[in-house]
Amino acid sequence: MTHVVNEVGPTEALDLIDGGAVLVDVREDHEWSAGHAPQATWMPMDLVPQEYQSLATDRPIVCVCHLGSRSAVVAQALRQAGFDARNLTGGMQAWAEAGLMVVDTHGDPGTIV
Repeated sequence: MTHVVNEVGPTEALDLIDGGAVLVDVREDHEWSAGHAPQATWMPMDLVPQEYQSLATDRPIVCVCHLGSRSAVVAQALRQAGFDARNLTGGMQAWAEAGLMVVDTHGDPGTIV
């Protein structure tokens, strides 16, 4: 079994995003609405098979969910489809715990549910 090296922590993810990577949030509607990274693109996990081709192929993709399990599955599938995809270890929980910005759908301070 190979060791997964495509895992990034919150600050490394932010560095990648600042460098042009796309942050893809694969959580459900109620999770996204309550709180997400302001830089994120929302693509619920169940829509990824139909919509992944709309993602940029020339930039890294960082996948995120609540704790990192669902996004790890999506990141692996995207890598198999030829994308440079990483998983945000610890998910939005780790992002928020690192003190990084979380907003709701109105742009107000959000919460992770």
